[in-house]
Amino acid sequence: MSRLRLVITFAAGVTAAAIALGWPGGVGPLAATRYEDLSLFTEVLNLVRKNYVEPVDQSTLVQGAVKGMLQELDPHSSFLDPDVYKEMQIDTRGEFAGLGIEIAKRRDGYVEVVSPIEGTPAHRAGIKAQDQIVAICPTEVPEDWKEECRGTKNMSLVEAVRLMRGPKGTKITIRIFRETFDRPQPYVITRDIVKIRSVEGRMLEPGYAYVRLRAFQERTGRDLGRLLDELSEQTEGAFSGLILDMRDNPGGLLDQAVKVADHWLAQGLIVYTKGRHESQRQEFRAQSSGTQGEYPIVVLVNGGTASASEIVAGALQDHHRALILGTQSFGKGSVQTIIPLNDGSGLRLTTALYYTPGGRSIQEVGIGPDILVEQILASEGERARRIRERDLEGHFTQKDADPGSSAKPREPEEGEEPPAATSEDPGDHQLERAVDVLKSWTYFQRLEDARQVAEPVPSQAALQR
Repeated sequence: MSRLRLVITFAAGVTAAAIALGWPGGVGPLAATRYEDLSLFTEVLNLVRKNYVEPVDQSTLVQGAVKGMLQELDPHSSFLDPDVYKEMQIDTRGEFAGLGIEIAKRRDGYVEVVSPIEGTPAHRAGIKAQDQIVAICPTEVPEDWKEECRGTKNMSLVEAVRLMRGPKGTKITIRIFRETFDRPQPYVITRDIVKIRSVEGRMLEPGYAYVRLRAFQERTGRDLGRLLDELSEQTEGAFSGLILDMRDNPGGLLDQAVKVADHWLAQGLIVYTKGRHESQRQEFRAQSSGTQGEYPIVVLVNGGTASASEIVAGALQDHHRALILGTQSFGKGSVQTIIPLNDGSGLRLTTALYYTPGGRSIQEVGIGPDILVEQILASEGERARRIRERDLEGHFTQKDADPGSSAKPREPEEGEEPPAATSEDPGDHQLERAVDVLKSWTYFQRLEDARQVAEPVPSQAALQR
């Protein structure tokens, strides 16, 4: 079986399943109970297969049962059928044939465009951020469809992605609703190869660099190193300051989060994980080689900053290496292991919880910013649509993660109020504030003072308490 990947089968007979799951064969009351459960499943499966009003495929029934079983665990554990598993692998590579849009689920169920990727077919076709994709008309209509187009209200994001991707040069129609439209409008788009650059950056002004991390893919750590080298060549000497923008970064590969944080940390813990088994208790530490200089860093986060991006933000915050600016992050403190199965499908299973270097679990509560700055929004409705980990049904609570851990949101200081929304073009208020902070030595003098009096990072013995 190929190697497992951290992102952040059901045997035919009862006896085979018991052996596959490592259950003692017919020994003790616990084994008897488990055999009874499997017997119940087999009985129901046979009854449905023989008596349902229409013929049903047994494999479809079993896959449905497995999906339902995993949905009972937590929001991030799931069964990946072969097509979905392949899409997941494509996402981590960052290159595919499709439209070139980032999408999310709205509270009302419809699929929304987070942003079109510049230079892609969707961008050229005029798709805009906050467009609602109300229906998808695939090039090849699935056999079980009775219509040419299907609404997205009850469609999963995975299904929507699979329908919109396809061979280069093929066309697809999506129906878009925009606030300025009276009714949904069809957009016919020709698919092309889309390369997702997980790392982008530029010099904002002499001495001050800006780096945007969109996701954590297979090459993110390496690409970040190259970008920092390129930007450093554009300025004389070391950076005067750097802004690391991880807003709306949904996460990705754990090992890449470690490599990203390692660019700015010379030693100590970056993150550690704890699970049921000893093999799931791991420490990830910084290496001294290749560490960047001691220039000031501001990290931008918001409610869409999740998982691997929270690992980076938490590590830089606990080591007092950077100031976190923005709003409370998403709060996903769990690690998923992708386990390939023999039929080409996969299992995405929550196997551990991760902790910041200072021993904090951010599960459910997220990373609290050092400097609270709300983004000025064009409409209050945009803020209302933000969903966080705590809103997901069946999520682990902060108490589940670690009863002794606390990562409560930062409370605004007395007299501090977030900026009000405006109907005009708001620009990027958080980025502007981050530049102001970089230019103010006061904040970073406080950071240096905190670093000098900081408590030591917990030892391995402390992790096992």
